[in-house]
Amino acid sequence: MKFFIDTANLDQIREAQDLGVLDGVTTNPSLMAKEGITGRNNILKHYVDICDIVDGDVSAEVIATDFKGMVKEGEELAELHPQIVVKVPMIKEGVKAIKYFADHGIRTNCTLVFSAGQALLAAKAGATYVSPFIGRLDDVSTDGLELIADIRLIYDNYGFETQILAASIRHTMHVINCAKIGADVMTGPLSSIEGLLKHPLTDSGLKQFLEDYKKGN
Repeated sequence: MKFFIDTANLDQIREAQDLGVLDGVTTNPSLMAKEGITGRNNILKHYVDICDIVDGDVSAEVIATDFKGMVKEGEELAELHPQIVVKVPMIKEGVKAIKYFADHGIRTNCTLVFSAGQALLAAKAGATYVSPFIGRLDDVSTDGLELIADIRLIYDNYGFETQILAASIRHTMHVINCAKIGADVMTGPLSSIEGLLKHPLTDSGLKQFLEDYKKGN
Protein backbone atom coordinates (compact mmCIF):
# COMPACT_ATOMS: atom_id res chain seq x y z
CA MET A 1 0.00 0.00 0.00
CA LYS A 2 1.31 3.42 -0.96
CA PHE A 3 1.17 6.26 1.55
CA PHE A 4 0.40 9.74 0.22
CA ILE A 5 0.03 12.82 2.41
CA ASP A 6 -2.89 15.14 1.66
CA THR A 7 -1.55 18.62 2.27
CA ALA A 8 0.20 21.61 0.72
CA ASN A 9 2.22 22.28 3.89
CA LEU A 10 5.90 21.84 3.03
CA ASP A 11 6.97 21.22 6.64
CA GLN A 12 4.48 18.37 7.02
CA ILE A 13 5.57 16.92 3.68
CA ARG A 14 9.21 17.01 4.78
CA GLU A 15 8.32 15.34 8.08
CA ALA A 16 6.47 12.54 6.31
CA GLN A 17 9.32 12.17 3.81
CA ASP A 18 11.85 11.94 6.64
CA LEU A 19 9.83 9.11 8.17
CA GLY A 20 10.82 7.05 5.15
CA VAL A 21 7.39 5.74 4.18
CA LEU A 22 6.03 8.53 1.96
CA ASP A 23 5.17 7.61 -1.63
CA GLY A 24 3.53 10.81 -2.84
CA VAL A 25 1.43 13.90 -2.20
CA THR A 26 -2.10 14.98 -3.06
CA THR A 27 -3.24 18.58 -3.04
CA ASN A 28 -6.31 20.58 -4.01
CA PRO A 29 -7.30 24.25 -4.22
CA SER A 30 -8.63 24.22 -0.65
CA LEU A 31 -5.32 22.93 0.73
CA MET A 32 -3.39 25.53 -1.27
CA ALA A 33 -5.61 28.29 0.08
CA LYS A 34 -5.15 26.98 3.62
CA GLU A 35 -1.41 27.55 3.26
CA GLY A 36 -1.93 31.02 1.79
CA ILE A 37 -0.76 29.97 -1.67
CA THR A 38 -2.67 32.14 -4.13
CA GLY A 39 -2.13 33.31 -7.69
CA ARG A 40 -1.42 30.87 -10.53
CA ASN A 41 2.35 31.46 -10.66
CA ASN A 42 2.71 30.93 -6.91
CA ILE A 43 0.60 27.77 -7.07
CA LEU A 44 2.66 26.34 -9.94
CA LYS A 45 5.90 27.11 -8.11
CA HIS A 46 4.52 25.43 -4.99
CA TYR A 47 3.85 22.24 -6.95
CA VAL A 48 7.48 22.21 -8.08
CA ASP A 49 8.65 22.82 -4.51
CA ILE A 50 6.64 19.78 -3.39
CA CYS A 51 8.14 17.66 -6.18
CA ASP A 52 11.61 18.67 -5.02
CA ILE A 53 10.89 17.22 -1.55
CA VAL A 54 9.28 13.89 -2.40
CA ASP A 55 10.30 11.06 -4.71
CA GLY A 56 6.82 9.96 -5.78
CA ASP A 57 3.74 11.26 -7.55
CA VAL A 58 2.29 14.69 -6.80
CA SER A 59 -1.35 15.31 -7.74
CA ALA A 60 -2.01 18.81 -9.08
CA GLU A 61 -5.62 19.76 -9.72
CA VAL A 62 -7.12 21.56 -12.70
CA ILE A 63 -9.54 24.40 -12.01
CA ALA A 64 -11.38 24.44 -15.35
CA THR A 65 -14.57 22.42 -15.71
CA ASP A 66 -14.77 22.36 -19.52
CA PHE A 67 -12.87 19.89 -21.71
CA LYS A 68 -10.65 22.39 -23.51
CA GLY A 69 -9.85 24.23 -20.30
CA MET A 70 -8.93 21.04 -18.46
CA VAL A 71 -6.72 19.87 -21.31
CA LYS A 72 -4.92 23.22 -21.45
CA GLU A 73 -4.36 23.36 -17.68
CA GLY A 74 -3.48 19.68 -17.45
CA GLU A 75 -0.83 19.90 -20.13
CA GLU A 76 0.70 22.93 -18.40
CA LEU A 77 0.75 21.07 -15.07
CA ALA A 78 2.26 17.93 -16.58
CA GLU A 79 5.09 19.99 -18.09
CA LEU A 80 6.05 21.36 -14.67
CA HIS A 81 7.71 18.16 -13.45
CA PRO A 82 7.79 14.44 -14.34
CA GLN A 83 6.23 13.58 -10.96
CA ILE A 84 3.07 15.59 -11.59
CA VAL A 85 -0.20 13.67 -11.93
CA VAL A 86 -3.08 15.77 -13.26
CA LYS A 87 -6.07 15.75 -10.93
CA VAL A 88 -9.38 15.86 -12.81
CA PRO A 89 -12.90 16.01 -11.34
CA MET A 90 -15.39 13.19 -11.95
CA ILE A 91 -17.70 15.05 -14.32
CA LYS A 92 -18.64 14.35 -17.94
CA GLU A 93 -16.04 16.77 -19.33
CA GLY A 94 -13.54 15.36 -16.86
CA VAL A 95 -13.96 11.82 -18.17
CA LYS A 96 -13.35 13.13 -21.70
CA ALA A 97 -10.22 14.90 -20.47
CA ILE A 98 -8.96 11.76 -18.70
CA LYS A 99 -9.30 9.82 -21.97
CA TYR A 100 -7.41 12.56 -23.82
CA PHE A 101 -4.63 12.59 -21.24
CA ALA A 102 -4.38 8.78 -21.27
CA ASP A 103 -4.02 8.82 -25.07
CA HIS A 104 -1.25 11.42 -24.77
CA GLY A 105 0.76 9.75 -22.01
CA ILE A 106 -0.27 12.12 -19.21
CA ARG A 107 -1.10 10.46 -15.90
CA THR A 108 -4.30 11.40 -14.10
CA ASN A 109 -6.03 11.21 -10.74
CA CYS A 110 -9.83 11.21 -11.03
CA THR A 111 -11.06 13.02 -7.93
CA LEU A 112 -14.39 13.53 -6.15
CA VAL A 113 -15.51 9.94 -6.73
CA PHE A 114 -18.45 8.80 -4.61
CA SER A 115 -19.83 5.75 -6.42
CA ALA A 116 -18.67 2.51 -8.00
CA GLY A 117 -20.17 3.63 -11.31
CA GLN A 118 -18.02 6.75 -11.32
CA ALA A 119 -14.95 4.65 -10.54
CA LEU A 120 -15.79 2.30 -13.41
CA LEU A 121 -16.04 5.19 -15.87
CA ALA A 122 -12.71 6.62 -14.67
CA ALA A 123 -10.98 3.28 -15.19
CA LYS A 124 -12.54 2.84 -18.63
CA ALA A 125 -11.24 6.28 -19.61
CA GLY A 126 -7.73 5.32 -18.50
CA ALA A 127 -7.25 7.14 -15.20
CA THR A 128 -4.02 6.32 -13.40
CA TYR A 129 -5.66 6.81 -10.00
CA VAL A 130 -9.25 7.04 -8.84
CA SER A 131 -9.96 8.88 -5.59
CA PRO A 132 -13.07 7.79 -3.66
CA PHE A 133 -13.66 10.20 -0.76
CA ILE A 134 -14.50 7.83 2.06
CA GLY A 135 -14.47 10.38 4.89
CA ARG A 136 -17.03 12.58 3.15
CA LEU A 137 -19.26 9.55 2.60
CA ASP A 138 -19.01 8.71 6.29
CA ASP A 139 -20.08 12.28 7.03
CA VAL A 140 -23.44 11.66 5.33
CA SER A 141 -24.06 8.28 6.99
CA THR A 142 -22.78 6.21 4.05
CA ASP A 143 -20.11 3.53 4.43
CA GLY A 144 -17.05 4.83 2.61
CA LEU A 145 -15.18 1.57 3.13
CA GLU A 146 -17.93 -0.36 1.36
CA LEU A 147 -17.28 1.77 -1.70
CA ILE A 148 -13.58 0.86 -1.61
CA ALA A 149 -14.53 -2.82 -1.46
CA ASP A 150 -16.95 -2.46 -4.41
CA ILE A 151 -14.35 -0.71 -6.56
CA ARG A 152 -11.73 -3.33 -5.67
CA LEU A 153 -14.09 -6.11 -6.77
CA ILE A 154 -14.95 -4.40 -10.06
CA TYR A 155 -11.34 -3.59 -10.92
CA ASP A 156 -10.21 -7.11 -10.11
CA ASN A 157 -13.04 -8.60 -12.19
CA TYR A 158 -11.81 -6.89 -15.33
CA GLY A 159 -8.11 -6.35 -14.69
CA PHE A 160 -8.24 -2.55 -14.66
CA GLU A 161 -4.83 -1.07 -13.91
CA THR A 162 -6.28 2.10 -12.35
CA GLN A 163 -5.09 2.37 -8.76
CA ILE A 164 -7.60 2.90 -5.97
CA LEU A 165 -6.48 5.95 -4.00
CA ALA A 166 -8.52 6.08 -0.80
CA ALA A 167 -9.00 9.80 -0.15
CA SER A 168 -10.55 11.88 2.60
CA ILE A 169 -8.86 9.61 5.14
CA ARG A 170 -9.70 10.94 8.58
CA HIS A 171 -7.93 8.65 11.04
CA THR A 172 -5.66 5.67 11.49
CA MET A 173 -8.41 3.02 11.37
CA HIS A 174 -9.38 4.30 7.94
CA VAL A 175 -5.82 3.45 6.86
CA ILE A 176 -5.90 -0.03 8.41
CA ASN A 177 -9.32 -0.90 6.98
CA CYS A 178 -8.40 0.36 3.51
CA ALA A 179 -5.28 -1.81 3.65
CA LYS A 180 -7.42 -4.83 4.57
CA ILE A 181 -9.80 -4.21 1.68
CA GLY A 182 -6.99 -3.75 -0.80
CA ALA A 183 -6.81 -0.04 -1.62
CA ASP A 184 -3.63 0.60 -3.59
CA VAL A 185 -3.00 3.99 -2.00
CA MET A 186 -4.18 6.05 0.94
CA THR A 187 -3.95 9.79 1.22
CA GLY A 188 -4.58 11.60 4.46
CA PRO A 189 -3.17 14.02 6.99
CA LEU A 190 0.18 13.43 8.67
CA SER A 191 -1.68 12.42 11.85
CA SER A 192 -3.26 9.43 10.12
CA ILE A 193 0.19 8.11 9.20
CA GLU A 194 1.89 8.88 12.50
CA GLY A 195 -1.04 7.31 14.35
CA LEU A 196 0.14 3.92 13.08
CA LEU A 197 3.21 4.30 15.29
CA LYS A 198 1.26 4.46 18.50
CA HIS A 199 0.50 1.65 20.94
CA PRO A 200 0.49 1.86 24.75
CA LEU A 201 2.24 -1.51 25.09
CA THR A 202 5.12 -0.21 22.97
CA ASP A 203 5.43 2.82 25.27
CA SER A 204 5.24 0.79 28.48
CA GLY A 205 7.59 -1.88 27.14
CA LEU A 206 10.23 0.65 26.15
CA LYS A 207 9.89 2.38 29.50
CA GLN A 208 10.48 -0.94 31.29
CA PHE A 209 13.48 -1.81 29.13
CA LEU A 210 15.12 1.55 29.85
CA GLU A 211 14.42 1.28 33.59
CA ASP A 212 15.91 -2.22 33.71
CA TYR A 213 18.98 -1.04 31.81
CA LYS A 214 19.55 1.79 34.28
CA LYS A 215 19.40 -0.64 37.18
CA GLY A 216 22.32 -2.65 35.88
CA ASN A 217 24.46 0.18 34.46
